[in-house]
Amino acid sequence: MERRGRVRGADVLVVDDEEDIRELIELSLVRMGLGVDAAGSVKEAIRLASERQYRLCLTDMRLPDGEGLDVVRYIATHCADLPVAVITAHGSTDNAVAALKAGAFDYISKPVSLEQLRTLVKSALEIPKAEQKAGKPVAQLTGESASMLQVRSMIERLARSLAPVYISGESGSGKERAARLIHSFGARSDKPFVGVNCGAIPENLMESEFFGYRKGAFTGADADREGFFQAADGGTLFLDEVADLPLAMQVKLLRAIQEKRVRRIGDTQEQPVDVRIISATHQNLRERVEQGKFRQDLFYRLNVIELKMPALRERRDDILPLAENILARLATEAGLRTPQLTDAARRALLAYAFPGNVRELENILERAMALALGDQVEVEDLHLEPQDCEGSPGAHGCAEGTLQDYLDRVERDAIIEALGKTSGNRTAAARVLGVTFRSLRYRMERLSMKGDKGGEAE
Repeated sequence: MERRGRVRGADVLVVDDEEDIRELIELSLVRMGLGVDAAGSVKEAIRLASERQYRLCLTDMRLPDGEGLDVVRYIATHCADLPVAVITAHGSTDNAVAALKAGAFDYISKPVSLEQLRTLVKSALEIPKAEQKAGKPVAQLTGESASMLQVRSMIERLARSLAPVYISGESGSGKERAARLIHSFGARSDKPFVGVNCGAIPENLMESEFFGYRKGAFTGADADREGFFQAADGGTLFLDEVADLPLAMQVKLLRAIQEKRVRRIGDTQEQPVDVRIISATHQNLRERVEQGKFRQDLFYRLNVIELKMPALRERRDDILPLAENILARLATEAGLRTPQLTDAARRALLAYAFPGNVRELENILERAMALALGDQVEVEDLHLEPQDCEGSPGAHGCAEGTLQDYLDRVERDAIIEALGKTSGNRTAAARVLGVTFRSLRYRMERLSMKGDKGGEAE
């Protein structure tokens, strides 16, 4: 939020105690048609940021009276509309990661590359457009559960940054969809999004696939070829199943991310590349680090901001709305009427553990549509995998009525207790339960709790 009383300043606030560097940056920015205010200390930078409105702040990490992180933190707290980037010493990745975690959207290393500086500035000045896009509904991630509302909110915030994002979650939970949304809502939405399944590339081909090669570099290299980094230049490189990268490739990937330069096989010169890195895996990356199978320095480089995708069983409120949306989409694609789930099929889906998450739900419903007779999907059409209802630590529910009846009783009692605490006020009861009003109304309908107009349609 902008502080009251701030007046418009120049376009960019440059914070550095070295006069020659300030002049170099200022000259480059002026050539881009931008106005510049300069500060040589933390105190002066904070004063200017508190009094004036800027479109971008560039700050050195080491300042006479503190650190650039102090400037980053102040801006993140008091001038959330102002993107800030840091200038770090060459190879100082710890400082870069700390700055990104504190709220900086990107960094450049000393000696300052004017080409990288111009690219960074152009990206920063596109951020307001990204924020306008972030107002769009995230249709590809359906759900009104508290966890999905949080995920969508996080995606909108991540879209205005260029910091590396690590997306964790089980297989089928929507990690790639989340990555594509971060890209599509960001300032790079008109640039390439390149998705790479790191577990699907043979180890002997990894370097050539990631960095490209020159004609004649090896047998079969009959033409120059770009790698993933070059293909994603200016956009986003999504590294799916990044935990599967062999250690030798991890070293090369770390260097490419740190230096923002790559060298094709057979080439003598490095090429600058400007990519935003988003990575994901269903494995526990921290455990892989502890086991010595994943480099700790690369882990911290990738895991600047973590986005956790919840398992479907952890957001049961979303199962039926998701199922209905999927059935409608499949029916539209096939040119058919949308089939309806019977009550028994709905109960079975609500009780199922979904080890394969949303992807499994899609597969189940696609199969059910093919097997269903008429316009209804019966529980038999779902062909749900049997689940252990007791004694298994991995059992999260099963399609048997006895367990569902027990879960329904627990849910009904919790709702009755919340309504009692709030004198029957369902809006307040929803807040007590940590769900949306719409979700509470749906739950009451499902449990036939029709008191206080609970069964009314929306």
